[in-house]
This record gives sequence, C-alpha cells and structure tokens, in this order.
Amino acid sequence: MATIINGKELAAKVRLELKEEVAELKRKGIQPKLAVIMVGNDSASAVYVRNKSKACDEIGIAFEEFLLKEDTTREELLNLIEELNNREDVHGILLQSPIPKHLDIREAFNAISYKKDVDGFHPINVGKLAIGEECFVSCTPAGVMKMLEEYHIETQGKSAVVIGRSNIVGRPLAQLLINSNATVTVCHSKTQNIAEITKKADILVAAIRKTKICDRKYGKRRSSCY
Repeated sequence: MATIINGKELAAKVRLELKEEVAELKRKGIQPKLAVIMVGNDSASAVYVRNKSKACDEIGIAFEEFLLKEDTTREELLNLIEELNNREDVHGILLQSPIPKHLDIREAFNAISYKKDVDGFHPINVGKLAIGEECFVSCTPAGVMKMLEEYHIETQGKSAVVIGRSNIVGRPLAQLLINSNATVTVCHSKTQNIAEITKKADILVAAIRKTKICDRKYGKRRSSCY
C-alpha cells in the first residue's frame, strides 16, 4: 500500500518546532534575522519573498527586505552583500534568483559569507556537504530528506535515483543521500535508458521541471514519474 506524504502537515510541524527554537534564542537575548535581497521586478520572485516574510513572521524571525532596481550595478549589489556580511544583527542572507542578466549570480552567491549563506550555495558550504560536515543546505534537498526521515523511509543501503543535476536541487540532494548511506545514481538530460535505471530504484526523486521524464510500461500497467 502506498504511503501518502503530507507535505503541508509536515511543514506545519517543522514551523512549530522552529517557533519554539526561536523563542528559546530570544530568551537568551538573540533575535534571529534574515535579510533577503531581490534585484529587479520578477513577479514570481516577489511572491517567493512575500512567502518567506510570512514564514519568518510566523515563527518569530526578524525579516529585512532589500529591493534593488533592475539596473543595479555589480558594485552596488556586492557592496550591499558586504554590508550585510558585517552586520551582527543579520544571521542569514538570501539572494533571490533570478537576477538581471548583466549581473553574475555566481559571483554574488560567492560574496555572501558562508556563515550566513542560508541557501547553501557558497563553495565552502558545498564542500562541507561533500565531506559530511555540518553546514547550510539548499532548502528543497533538505526538505526531501526531512520527509524521508519523518515517514521513516530507510535510506541506508537503498538504491536511490535522482533525476536532475542542478546545483540547487539535484547535486546537493544526491550528496545528502550519499551521506545517509544510500547508493545513488544521478540521471540527467544526457543519460540513456532512464526508464531502466529508475525501475531499479528504491527511492526515486525527480528534481527537474519536466513531467513524465521516466515513463515506463509494465505490460498494460503504466506509471509515470513527475
């Protein structure tokens, strides 16, 4: 029988736990603060930032938003990041992507202090993840691992297939699964025989935007991976 993973219920549980942790920090005189930078006027990004603000408000994290114009220069963006790196009241920095094409997003991510890099994109955090040290991890891969943990889905010794190799989801998720002692195969746009590979998976995660990438047929029965 299939197990339905209820992401909304789990998210509510996690937020409640975080609310208690934040309250404990406040009792110690620490007010956690997240600074979010958005460059330009991308409508989807505006929604994401608004949702982040609501989540912070719900659990008691201070939220400071920096809205920069579309024509913001490289120097202006990097100077702001450096200012936030040096602010003791700011504990986490998040640069909302995408940013305008005239700016180098990798350079901007790398400019954020790895100690405040809540997205886990800084090379130091990527390296720490690779060797199994504690570090910030991209939110979606961390969420996937949290769901597996919450529903007692064993990873040790299991065959896990990750479809997608992006630096935001696929790669860090593959590393997290390796760190949890799974045997991991990463598939991507150049992989041949994806359907055959996915048939052997105990755990299958599609970390791409395309649907039905691993359609497969078992006689008259057909299942799709989304």
